[in-house]
Amino acid sequence: MQITINRDGENHGPYTLEQVRGLLADGTLQQTDLAHVEGTDNWMPVTQVPGLEKESTESSRDIPTTPSTFKCTGCAGELVYSPGAASMECPYCGATVECPEPKGEVLEHDFESQLLALESGAATTTVAEVDCEACGAKNQLEANQTSGECAFCGTPFVQQPQSANTLQPHAVLPFAVTREQGLEHFRSWIKSRWFAPNKLKQFARDIEKLKGLYLPHWTYDTHTITDYTGQRGEAYYVTESYTDSNGNRQTRQVRRIRWYPAWGRVFVNFDDILIPASDTLPRKYVDELEPWDLPKLTPYNDAYLSGFQSESYSTDLRAGFNSAKEKMEPEIDGKIRWDIGGDEQRILSKTTYYHDITFKYILLPVWISAYRFKNRTFQFLVNARTGEVQGERPWSWIKITLAVLAILAVIVTIVYFADQK
Repeated sequence: MQITINRDGENHGPYTLEQVRGLLADGTLQQTDLAHVEGTDNWMPVTQVPGLEKESTESSRDIPTTPSTFKCTGCAGELVYSPGAASMECPYCGATVECPEPKGEVLEHDFESQLLALESGAATTTVAEVDCEACGAKNQLEANQTSGECAFCGTPFVQQPQSANTLQPHAVLPFAVTREQGLEHFRSWIKSRWFAPNKLKQFARDIEKLKGLYLPHWTYDTHTITDYTGQRGEAYYVTESYTDSNGNRQTRQVRRIRWYPAWGRVFVNFDDILIPASDTLPRKYVDELEPWDLPKLTPYNDAYLSGFQSESYSTDLRAGFNSAKEKMEPEIDGKIRWDIGGDEQRILSKTTYYHDITFKYILLPVWISAYRFKNRTFQFLVNARTGEVQGERPWSWIKITLAVLAILAVIVTIVYFADQK
């Protein structure tokens, strides 16, 4: 039996059944890789190759249901990743352990092959998660954990987690901003809000509860080709006569546009279009946490998640790419307008083709908290790489009213002195 393997759009092999079995055993092949058996018509997940199904079923029982936990050799406490230190620390005895060295490189993965593998029921990582009844967030849990608080809204939960099949992240940006630094960034952010109530700034100094969380994201690369039709506008000027307010005849130059048909094809390449893979948090706040230093992504390692919570993706791979298309559209439109030229442009129709689509499933670190002020809950996020803060805040309508009155007073003063001249 000759077997050809496809990964990320490239074929490898052919191999014998024994060779494939060995490559699976040593981790060279992944269970999501596609296989074609000589003499058959269709591609299939490698785990469905005749002779491997039983082994893959047995091995799937060993897939970890949660990120690994790391025990302190001194006191058996659970080690916690130390932001920015590339090490784990025991919160009980203070012992530190270096994080395992990342293996391999952060690679792009073929979009179409992965979709086929997922739709064919190929094996994925199984995680334990709890859906928050208050906000709907999918909280991933550590081993044997059945209680805790939702990282997004703070709602307590005590329930058995549900198993969910999901892709294992390909890469992670580890925490670099410590909890204390995150709190300082938040307090500085509150102080800079001119129209925040004065009591809030005092209240911010007392906030200490901050949770570390990894947010799921997709990144997409693709080459696009867009055929379009449109119009190119060329400006010209005509002389127009008119009567002014004093009854005198005057002339002026008026700009007009003469339109010409236009059509063509443009090429735009995209790299690392970043799409949040969850809608639990307001999209406007998550987007404003950018930019992220994606070139510093490191291959996924459970050690970076030790002591932190993470959320499973709820926006699947295909839906994420549809969002990426929307994010790419303005740049494609800009290229079309540049290609049309002229003084003004109209785009009448366009058809975009996407080629060589690749993706990564990554985790990005944030500090998150919610605080109550005057019987309302406000949520804020801190980019745990840069310290950028985004979130909700209350407004002081007294300050806003005084500011408006001050502006009106300035306008009235200017008008008054202008009339005196």
